[in-house]
Amino acid sequence: MSDTFQNIISNLVWGFRDSIFGMFKAFKLDSEIPTEHSSRTVEPMTALAKRRAEKSKHKDTVKESNEPKVTQRIALCCAWNGGVCLMSIFIFNYCVLPIIFWVTEIVSARAGSSNTVWSWLSVLLSATFDALWILPLFVLSKIVNCFWFQDIADAAYLKTRGKPQLPSISRFIADMSFSLLLQALFLIQAMLIKLLPIWGIGHLISLVHICLLYALYAFEYKWFNMGLEVHTRLAHIETNWAYFCGFGLPLAVVTSLPSSNFQSGCIFSIIFPLVIISANEAVEPTEPFEFPLKLFAPVVSISNSIFHRSVSKRIRNVSSSSSRSSSTSSTPQKTRH
Repeated sequence: MSDTFQNIISNLVWGFRDSIFGMFKAFKLDSEIPTEHSSRTVEPMTALAKRRAEKSKHKDTVKESNEPKVTQRIALCCAWNGGVCLMSIFIFNYCVLPIIFWVTEIVSARAGSSNTVWSWLSVLLSATFDALWILPLFVLSKIVNCFWFQDIADAAYLKTRGKPQLPSISRFIADMSFSLLLQALFLIQAMLIKLLPIWGIGHLISLVHICLLYALYAFEYKWFNMGLEVHTRLAHIETNWAYFCGFGLPLAVVTSLPSSNFQSGCIFSIIFPLVIISANEAVEPTEPFEFPLKLFAPVVSISNSIFHRSVSKRIRNVSSSSSRSSSTSSTPQKTRH
């Protein structure tokens, strides 16, 4: 029992360390030489071949210089989520609202009215700001971040591991749809477990859910480029849950500090690109843990049933349409005399 507890603690520390120290490797990726160029052997060439090699090398250097680097992508992502989204929230809450409150106090004092005007005015201003600025900006940021996160993950994978194994379009759509449905259901499961009446237990189990979900978010880019399917990725998370729980713990703690969901989402979008780099550079355990944690089993069964129903319904529609077409084609046509 003590050995098992020590293994859990060591794996938690291992994952926590990989998550933190892996972020600093993002600034070294642009200086690293890709593995494709370093593995080439030098062979004797003729003068014409040397000229062609120099021309191709010049084209490659121009192409690499024009291509944005990993650090530039991360800086752009942080500037948008932190400089535009998060900064606008802080400016409104700590600059605009205090100025309006100060003006309202002066006007209400001169008019001899009570200070109850500010109680409904602040709520009205906050609701208007959230509806007209924060909510559209938050939705736009979610869409933009999906492309930026994928771009950062692909660039980091190409720098350290080579060309990713791209699947077919149908498999990509099916994998992405199943993964998004599963992650949404798992997040709902974490929110429901948090409502357990036992004090502290519900919050602790919900925190484990969020840590594993954030680790799945980060490692999914690398595993998808490696060609691993959804069920293989989930099995890897469940059999090494202590490591991945420690890996997702820093991001889960930092995003839980703000009281607003918008602020938490902005902080997540700022830190998550660095966590993607950490997952790409991490060396996760290969041997399964002796006690797997099957937290994804309920949502996997629900997702499988939903997908099986949709696929079977589609097959029935296709078969019924084909049977109709075959029956119409087999009916004899009357000939004119």
